[in-house]
Amino acid sequence: MIAPLARFIDWSVLQMASAVVGLKHAPKPKWQLEEALEFLNGPDFIPAASNAAQIEFDGLRDFKFPTPRPGEVAENNIVYGRLYRCAERWQERPVIILLDGAFGVGYHSVIPLLARRINRAGFNAATLVAPYSLQRRPRRPIEENCLDFARAMAQNVAEIRALTGWLLDEGCPSVGLAGGSLGGWTAGLTACGDTRIACAVLAVPGVRTRFSPPVIWPWVRKALQALRPAHEAMDATRLNLILSTPVIPKENILLIEAIHDLLAERQPIEELWQKWEQPEIWRLPYGHVSALFVPGLTGRILDWLSPRLNSDTVRTLNK
Repeated sequence: MIAPLARFIDWSVLQMASAVVGLKHAPKPKWQLEEALEFLNGPDFIPAASNAAQIEFDGLRDFKFPTPRPGEVAENNIVYGRLYRCAERWQERPVIILLDGAFGVGYHSVIPLLARRINRAGFNAATLVAPYSLQRRPRRPIEENCLDFARAMAQNVAEIRALTGWLLDEGCPSVGLAGGSLGGWTAGLTACGDTRIACAVLAVPGVRTRFSPPVIWPWVRKALQALRPAHEAMDATRLNLILSTPVIPKENILLIEAIHDLLAERQPIEELWQKWEQPEIWRLPYGHVSALFVPGLTGRILDWLSPRLNSDTVRTLNK
C-alpha cells in the first residue's frame, strides 16, 4: 500500500475516534494512580489460578457467562460471546479465540467473516465482547481512571482464560489467540500468564499505555500530556508487555507490525520483539487499519497457526 494513503487512513480514524471518546483533562486526585499501581504490581492482576467459565448458550452460537472479576457496573458483569463451531465433531478440533480491537467494532462485521474462513480451514472460532464494550457498556456515564483501566485489562485477560478453560474441558485439543490492536495487547498479556495457550498472534498490538498520537483536537492533546506521568508509571508494571514475560515458547508467538502505523507505534513493537527473544515477526507495508485487510493475510496466519494448534506436544500438555 502507498505509505501516504496508509497514514491518511490511520490519521482519519484517529481524529474520529478522539472526537468520539472526548478525552478530557482530569485533576490528578481523580486518576487513582496509586491504587492502580498497587493492583498492577500485586498478585491479583493476573493470578495463577483460573476457573473455567460457566457458559450458557442462547441458540447455537451466542453464549454468556458471569465474569470471573465482577465489579460495581452490573452490565459489565455478564460476558457475551460467540462460538463458531466446525460442522462436525467440533470438540475434536482446535479453537482460535479472536480478540477484537477497541469499542468492539469488529464483533458484528469483520469477525463473523474471519470465523467462517477459520471454520473452512478446520478450526473452531470463538470471540468475546470485551469489558465495557457493546452491550456491556453501562447506561449511565462513568468516570474512567487509571484503576478502572487496569481492572478492565485484568478482567479481559481473566475472561479469555475462563473461556479457554471451558473449551479445553469440552475436549478441544488446543486453544490459540489472535488479536489485533487492543486485542493483540490482551492476547500478549494472556500469553504471559497462562501456559494452556498453544499459540498467540499479536497483530499491530498495543504494547503500553504511553503513546503520542497526532491528534488535532487541543483538549485531547492537553489531556494526554497531563496523563503522561501516570502512563509512564503504569508502563513500569506488567501491564507493559515489554516488561512481561511469555509463558509459552517464543516459537508459538507471531508479531505483526505495520510499518506506516500511526496508532500502534513501531518502536514499542520492535522493543517487544527484542525483549521476547525475537519471535517470528512480519513487518508489513501498511497502516494500523489497512493492515487488518491485507489480501491473503488471513490464509498466511492460518498456515502459521495450523502446525502449532495441531501439535502433539500441545495436545499432551492440555490433557
